[in-house]
Amino acid sequence: MANRYWPVSDLHLESERVRLRPVTEADLPALADLRPPDAETDPRLPDFGVGDPRVAAGVATHQAYWASLGSWRPEAWRLEFAVHVDGHLAGLQELEGTGFVRLRVVETSSWLATGWRGRGVGKAMRLAVLALAFDGLGAQVAETSAWPDNAASLGVSRSLGYVDNGVVRHHDRGRVDDMPRMRLTRQVWVARHHPHGVRITGLDGCRHLFGL
Repeated sequence: MANRYWPVSDLHLESERVRLRPVTEADLPALADLRPPDAETDPRLPDFGVGDPRVAAGVATHQAYWASLGSWRPEAWRLEFAVHVDGHLAGLQELEGTGFVRLRVVETSSWLATGWRGRGVGKAMRLAVLALAFDGLGAQVAETSAWPDNAASLGVSRSLGYVDNGVVRHHDRGRVDDMPRMRLTRQVWVARHHPHGVRITGLDGCRHLFGL
């Protein structure tokens, strides 16, 4: 049913492999339980001194969701999608835009439950949000980053046509390192990924929330 107050909740992405829909509050406990130990935590979130790292990660899962909704503005937004495969919750895919109306640049990040890795799901869920970014929202550039030893994430990026774009210094749970930055342009997207088979529904009713 359409939500006239927050129509972004009706934005769905679907391909042959995956189905993405915006995270709801009801999803948070299941996502926290499913979240793998190597999933990134937003370093801007507070540290409550929770001793159990799984509980701490679950707290971060909740706060990241609430922060994304509470701080949403047309000029700065972050959308979390719950990823489903064959009806099963498999992971989380984010799409973020800061100054998007002017810059037309998006950032992606994600995590995938360990049991779903190595099956092409990571590539399929990234492809889905890139279809939304480039074809739905008119992005010109998509950027991402990953730890240098995260071969799976870097491999997905390269397989989709991203190229190296420098490094960024990053910290998470005591680890500090230079993360490779990667960049995908609209020209490469159009040349390599049309047709892509991603169906986007519910976008027309929420374009204004993205400043469009």
